[in-house]
Amino acid sequence: MSSDLPPTLVSPAFYAQPRFLRQRRGRNWWTVLHPPYTMLHLSLVTIGACLIGPVNVVRLVATLLAFFLAVGIGAHCLDELRGRPLGTSIPRWQLVTAAITSLAGSVALGVVGAVLVSPYLLLFIVVGLLIAVGYNLELWGGRLHTRLVLVLGWGGFPILTAYFAQHGSLSLASVAAATFGVLVTLMQQQLSTPARDLRRRTSEVVGTVVRVDGTTAPLTKETILAPLEGSLKTLCWSGVTVATTLVLLRFIG
Repeated sequence: MSSDLPPTLVSPAFYAQPRFLRQRRGRNWWTVLHPPYTMLHLSLVTIGACLIGPVNVVRLVATLLAFFLAVGIGAHCLDELRGRPLGTSIPRWQLVTAAITSLAGSVALGVVGAVLVSPYLLLFIVVGLLIAVGYNLELWGGRLHTRLVLVLGWGGFPILTAYFAQHGSLSLASVAAATFGVLVTLMQQQLSTPARDLRRRTSEVVGTVVRVDGTTAPLTKETILAPLEGSLKTLCWSGVTVATTLVLLRFIG
């Protein structure tokens, strides 16, 4: 890729550092965490926990921490192990250690929750671990590495789990909210897939837009990527807004 491209297009994601800065390991770790998508994922957890009251703060914080460890760190480290899609320089042993430690911490929190809330929470732990490991390492010939598993596991599952961790049961409302999470995650995937292709596998886009009035405009990688990533940023902050609204509603009124 040409080095005279804008920094935003020299990096593998809009939240990553440019290639010439990514030798700093702290910046590498920031990129691996996928901050906007992790933020959106934790927003869905919060929505599930705060869907109805009362909300137990300790359970909410524990659930957020468990999902941050499992997805924000564990799943994303495993994903980077598969072919280095983000091009980081983090040693393999560090990624493996971080993944195992974070997933173990998430499971430990889940076990404590199963003791305090309901033993059925163990089912959520098994499913979550299966999704995090199976999807990102593409186990069993990639059978779990599908769009369906992604939208269910990253969109619907956190809402249902957080709801169950709060109340020890599920409801029609929680299923409806999980559907919302699935649709939000599907939207994110539909936007991020072409954006990743442009950033990581496209060297140049050459073309011209011809309008009905006869005027023209250049068609470039930047002009195609801008609305995709602008929509992704808006989507992530929209999730945070909904989650924040529910937190304020439950604790302030």
